[in-house]
Amino acid sequence: MPKLGRNRSSILLDDAVFRVERRNTVPFEFVLDALSSLSPYTRPLFGCLAIYRQDKIVMALRDKRTSPEDNGVWLATTHEHHESLRLEFPSMRSIKVLGKEVTGWQVLPADAPDFEESALRACELILAKDPRIGKVPGTRTSSRPGARRGKRTSKKADG
Repeated sequence: MPKLGRNRSSILLDDAVFRVERRNTVPFEFVLDALSSLSPYTRPLFGCLAIYRQDKIVMALRDKRTSPEDNGVWLATTHEHHESLRLEFPSMRSIKVLGKEVTGWQVLPADAPDFEESALRACELILAKDPRIGKVPGTRTSSRPGARRGKRTSKKADG
């Protein structure tokens, strides 16, 4: 019998083997429903489900057993927008599992009393193309002046 890949199981029916893909459930599926008019696409990210609008990542959905305090809707934003977003989302905070005190990513915690209302409000902002939510993956600001991701220098020999 051939080896089956990860996340696959086999079912034996009438001497035939069928491969069945196990599908993980989508956490907080109501968020995808709210964004459906944008035709977003999703990808796995840090064990979460990342949601993209065109070329921008706008949020990630997380519902895991480890570090449950970080479960909820992760907003892709930057430090400069934290204060104004916190006015709209009082329960919003930095993600603890990322290991930094303050991160660009912020979470609307699933255990907050206003979670669903906040998540749907974030969807409204994304639908309205609010510039505070979303960033193009791979773009980072560096703490070192002049440092750029992927920048290479080459030294040519004289002669």
